[in-house]
Amino acid sequence: MIAIAATGDVASARAARDASTSVPVVFTIGGDPVRFGLVASFNRPGGHVTGITFVSNVLGAKRVQLLHELAPHIRRIALLMNPDNPNAAAEQTDAQAGAAKLGHEAVVLNARNAAEIDAAFAELLRANCDAIITATDPVMLDRREQIAALAERNALPAISFTRPFAAAGGLMSYGPSIGWMYREAGGYIGQILKGAKPADLPVVQLSKFELVINLKTATALRLTIPPNVLTIADEVIE
Repeated sequence: MIAIAATGDVASARAARDASTSVPVVFTIGGDPVRFGLVASFNRPGGHVTGITFVSNVLGAKRVQLLHELAPHIRRIALLMNPDNPNAAAEQTDAQAGAAKLGHEAVVLNARNAAEIDAAFAELLRANCDAIITATDPVMLDRREQIAALAERNALPAISFTRPFAAAGGLMSYGPSIGWMYREAGGYIGQILKGAKPADLPVVQLSKFELVINLKTATALRLTIPPNVLTIADEVIE
């Protein structure tokens, strides 16, 4: 018995699903697996695919709010997006709405790889952006050290979607625990290898998100973390 763990978001889940009509697939994605055609429903997936998911398009505005609270001086926020990600448009719209509500401008910059990230940073500096939000995307996670280093070099507060970004030197992260998602996916893989069918394993929906703040980076940026933000932080990296 074999099974596929598709942990590269929607694109890898689709590729794994299409690779076979019988090999079980367990995905970890941000977004609605029903809308993306991966499962028939959350409770009864109905095929050879199931997995773990969270709603990524409701996090953009919250990240804008967190940046606003830690760095109230910001005016123009760069949204670093991967246009190939099916969730990009929805997450972008949410972040833009959040920025407008707080009187900020959001500038969208697309990047699919390391070279395009470098080009995007050059563009955001020309556009006088003074903060950065990176999209919920595997490319951004993979290039977290590059993004964090560029943000540090240019003294820009940056927020991303998961803890490894803050650990790499970014100011903070707000989003799902990737480690938790992988553990849940591993549990499903174990059940399938013991005989369970993906069709009978409900899609697990992540409902809690974690806030991680890098205190060293905040100090370097001369930012004071408000007590109300510290209170809700799940982790402060010192």
